[in-house]
Amino acid sequence: MCFISFFFFFFFMLVNFFMMMYFIMNNLMFIIEWEIISLNSTNIVMTILLDWMSLLFMMFVLLISSSVIYYSKSYMSSEMNLNRFIILVIMFVMSMILLIISPNIISILLGWDGLGLISYCLVIYYQNIKSYNAGMLTALSNRIGDVMILMVIAWMMNYGSWNYIFYLSFMKNDFSMNFIGVMIIIAAMTKSAQIPFSSWLPAAMAAPTPVSALVHSSTLVTAGVYLLIRFNLLLLDMFMLKILLLLSGLTMMMAGICANYEYDLKKIIALSTLSQLGLMMSILSMGYGELAFFHLLTHAMFKALLFMCAGVIIHVMNDNQDIRMMGGVSIYMPMTSLCMNISNMALCGIPFLAGFYSKDMILETVMMSNLNMLVLYLYYFSTGLTMFYTIRLMMYLMINDFNLMSIYNMYDEDYVMLKSMMILLMMSLISGSMLSWMIFYYPYMIYMSLNMKLMVIYVSLMGGFMGWMISLMNIYSMNKFLMFYNLNMFFTLMWFMPSLSVYGFNYKILNFSKNLYKNIDMGWSEMFSGQGMVELMKNYSLISSIYQMNNFKIYLFSFVFWMMLNIMLLILI
Repeated sequence: MCFISFFFFFFFMLVNFFMMMYFIMNNLMFIIEWEIISLNSTNIVMTILLDWMSLLFMMFVLLISSSVIYYSKSYMSSEMNLNRFIILVIMFVMSMILLIISPNIISILLGWDGLGLISYCLVIYYQNIKSYNAGMLTALSNRIGDVMILMVIAWMMNYGSWNYIFYLSFMKNDFSMNFIGVMIIIAAMTKSAQIPFSSWLPAAMAAPTPVSALVHSSTLVTAGVYLLIRFNLLLLDMFMLKILLLLSGLTMMMAGICANYEYDLKKIIALSTLSQLGLMMSILSMGYGELAFFHLLTHAMFKALLFMCAGVIIHVMNDNQDIRMMGGVSIYMPMTSLCMNISNMALCGIPFLAGFYSKDMILETVMMSNLNMLVLYLYYFSTGLTMFYTIRLMMYLMINDFNLMSIYNMYDEDYVMLKSMMILLMMSLISGSMLSWMIFYYPYMIYMSLNMKLMVIYVSLMGGFMGWMISLMNIYSMNKFLMFYNLNMFFTLMWFMPSLSVYGFNYKILNFSKNLYKNIDMGWSEMFSGQGMVELMKNYSLISSIYQMNNFKIYLFSFVFWMMLNIMLLILI
């Protein structure tokens, strides 16, 4: 099953690559309509949009998913139901492809909902209470986005068709189109985990590592960004985009700070994904859709590789994810460490790796834009934080002393995993330059003063130095200093977002609904409707049944009572 799906996806990826090259060279765009059913005058039509963007994104999704499936053959080898896992991954990828090629909001909903439901199945794959909670949080956070898309479908009935792609440019100032734009932005914020919906993304780490590699690089979390890229024409002049710019900037910073406090290897990488998503959303909210798309693709490559390396390390560490227990990995696992370090450097934006081309262009474009100091500070501070947590991670993993138990079995001989990682390693090295030549019609040459040009390198070096300092520091010293101000809890718990989105809802709202149920449903409404009527009728029938017992004493008493009543009435009259 693994090999068949790997070859199918890889072949499909190559087909997409050649089609995409042809489309870019000839500037083509195909809209294919397939009429499923025609009943009287009603047509149900499936529409497919093929242009360079959808083909290129599909190619990247298929390349990563083929590598992940090949990798799963070894990683999930002890799994009893491996075929079930592979089928779930294939369904996940197919949902994403449906979302990519849809110019129609209904087929987008199908792909969007498919992603949400299958991600729930994958997050709860290891069946324990932590996984169930994480899966529930993931599914319910994504449901908010689904509801927004449903509202968009309802509002688009005003236009006569759900093919949103035809209405974007000439319906800009229409009120209902603006309403649709707001709904789309909120939907994208839930899927791409922007504040205040960020808490599900680190929780989704309960899934198996191959799933994390797929979900957090090119599929689930990027669906929101891709939707906003498609709707970018409509959203350009909206006030909501300015709010999105602020929120995504804060998401970037929050994720960067939290990653520096986290000790779980997978959660650090998940928070770095959140930081990069914030970067994509913020540059998108400034109107640079192609730049966001460029960073989306380069980020997908090295992030998938990073997760795969983390999976190998967790495997050989006896399923231990705490980075304080690791150290000296590079001595025992040179190939995995090579892949991990290169993907980490690409994430930091080290020159001429994949991340450099997109991040450098984004930051220089931000420098050239007419923005306030806060947004500029958020961008550059977050870039420094990226370097900060990456160097800290590399110090803990590769350079510091070995900290695991005395009996261990660390090896680097799993060639199935290494082969799948090599594909992504090559792409992490070359995809940045390849894409920058391919998708931009003219070379971006941004001319700035020397200090402005070197600003990125300044903050990166500063962040790297801080990361090195923190890894040398005693484990408690910085935390003790921050505990004095009680900031430590605030920073480590993602600005209390998980508490607000899980416990806040559970305790207050569920308690309120319990009281409602107890006092209204089971209390007053019962007494004044069903149960109350039954009680009343029962009491009346008891009284009447006493009268009907054919007892002489009752008849005599009734007669005397009746006579006395008559006499009293006569006296009163």
